[in-house]
Amino acid sequence: MNEKKYCSAVIPAAGTGVRMGTEIKKQFLKLGEKEIIASTIEKFEQCHEVDEIVLSTAKDMMELLTQIVEREKFKKVSAIVEGGKERQHSVYAGLCAINKSAEIIVVHDGVRPFVTVEDIAKTIAVAKQRGACVLGVKAKDTVKICNTQNEIVTTPERNFVWNIQTPQAFQKDILIRAFQRAEKENFVGTDESVLAERDGTVVSVVEGHYENIKITTPDDMIIGKAFLKKEKGIL
Repeated sequence: MNEKKYCSAVIPAAGTGVRMGTEIKKQFLKLGEKEIIASTIEKFEQCHEVDEIVLSTAKDMMELLTQIVEREKFKKVSAIVEGGKERQHSVYAGLCAINKSAEIIVVHDGVRPFVTVEDIAKTIAVAKQRGACVLGVKAKDTVKICNTQNEIVTTPERNFVWNIQTPQAFQKDILIRAFQRAEKENFVGTDESVLAERDGTVVSVVEGHYENIKITTPDDMIIGKAFLKKEKGIL
C-alpha cells in the first residue's frame, strides 16, 4: 500500500516576462477566461496527493496574486512569498515557507498551465520511492553538442535524450540539502534536478506530455490557445 506522505507544492511565479514583450508579466496574462498562473494553481488544487501550495512572486505582484487566489477560492494555498532575482532564489523562498510536516516537495513552473493532474501524481509517487523524479518528454529532433565555435562535437543517441519539464518532485531532505550546497558554493542551476544531480542524487524521469509547454513567448500563447480548445473538447 502506498503510504500517504505530506506533500508541499512550490510554484515560482516571479518571472519578468521580457521575452513575452507585454507590460503585464506573462504569468498574469489571460489564457481563455483565467490568468495563466490561475490555471496552473488549479491543477495542483485538484491533485489529491498535494496537501499545500506555496507561491512565490515579485513583490509588486503579491497583492494581485492574493486577489486571484481569493477569487478562485484555492483552499490549498498556504503562503504567498516574495521571490528572488533568479528562479532558484524564488523556489528557495518558497521552500522556507512550507509546512514543517512536509516529506515530499514538488516544484512546478507557474507558466506551465497544461500539466495534467495525473502527471503531477506520477512524479510525486516516483519521488516517494526513489527520492527524486522529474517529468519529461523524449526529444523529437536530433540533438547536436557543439563547441564555442558552433562546430558539432558529437551527436547523442536520440533515444536517450529527453526534454525536461516540471513538475519535479523530491524527498524533502534531498532537495533542501541540494539547495543549501548550491547556496554555499554560489551555484545557480536551471532547475531543481541540476542541484540534486550535482549533490550526488540519482534523478528518475517519467514521461509526460508534449502539451505541457512553458509559456514564454507570444508564439507560446498562440499554441496555448490551441491546447486550451483541445482541453475543452473544441478541437
